[in-house]
Amino acid sequence: MLYYLFYNLKDSYSFFNVFRYITFRSVIAFFISFLIVLIFQPLFIKYLKKIQFGTQPIRSDGPQSHLSKKGTPTMGGVILVLSITISTLLMADLSSRLVWISLGILLSYSWLGFLDDYNKVKKQDSTGLSAKYRFLTEWVIAGVLCFFLVNEDFSTVVSFPFFKDLTIELGWFFIPFAALVVVATANAVNLTDGLDGLVTGPVVTTAFAYGVFAYVAGNIKISEYLQIVYVPGCGELAIIAAAVIGAGLGFLWYNAFPAQVFMGDVGSLGLGGLLGIMAVITKHELVMVICGGVFVVEALSVIIQVSSFKIRGKRVFKMAPIHHHFELKGIPEPKIIFRFWIVSIVLALLAIATLKLR
Repeated sequence: MLYYLFYNLKDSYSFFNVFRYITFRSVIAFFISFLIVLIFQPLFIKYLKKIQFGTQPIRSDGPQSHLSKKGTPTMGGVILVLSITISTLLMADLSSRLVWISLGILLSYSWLGFLDDYNKVKKQDSTGLSAKYRFLTEWVIAGVLCFFLVNEDFSTVVSFPFFKDLTIELGWFFIPFAALVVVATANAVNLTDGLDGLVTGPVVTTAFAYGVFAYVAGNIKISEYLQIVYVPGCGELAIIAAAVIGAGLGFLWYNAFPAQVFMGDVGSLGLGGLLGIMAVITKHELVMVICGGVFVVEALSVIIQVSSFKIRGKRVFKMAPIHHHFELKGIPEPKIIFRFWIVSIVLALLAIATLKLR
């Protein structure tokens, strides 16, 4: 909205010509989302406490140290998601269907996460919505939006990182593949949200990497030079990525150990879905395994734990997801969080390096 307002003034005031640049609008989107969260998050925390709603139920089988977190408000992701949405609406080119598809995933998955959080808080039960219902809904949403994506002359080629000429043309099979990327990423991010600020760091680093991918994939000269798939209009997703980074850093102000508020599924599921669809749109689907390596390991730890217990009757980890395993081994929570952040930064840089390592 502001993009159209100010850019149309360029003929009268040459300064406003800067709004044509994605990089400039990304910086503005970053600050808008950052300030929205920084200002309104404490008000939302006070509101949740005032109405005595939003208290996070603690897993009874979790680490004993988590019992001290009882009473901490959850659903802090509401402000985070709203800030990203507002920043995008103000700074992005709203004629781009890629922007609307991305926002569609963010808002629909956030709404699903909100319903999950609401059930947990209302019933004071950490299980929330039925897993089957939630997964089915996630698949339907992702499938429908990915159909609209592919139906508009979108490339259905899947490229492999580190290999210049290794690609697979999936055709209409790209839709279930893309939906899988979105659903898997959303749930992996959701599983990572278990310690104060743990998930926010990797979300920020992953968003940064995919902001870079969005910019280069949307620039015909750069994409041709790097020999990656050119996606017209993809550069606008760099603005969304910047908004995620700003919102994430603003949220960390209140979510860092010891947390004043939890993100909740409304934030983690929505952000995970958004990162997944960004991976699909930028044509860097498989790079998510590298860039979001922290999310992958968290999800795999749960899969391994459940599979091992069902098949062998034994657990591989003291507790899953794996961050709880490290907690039960006696590693302090802040140390686990910072180490995961360090790993996520290294993996994000490695993912960006794949642009040249081909």
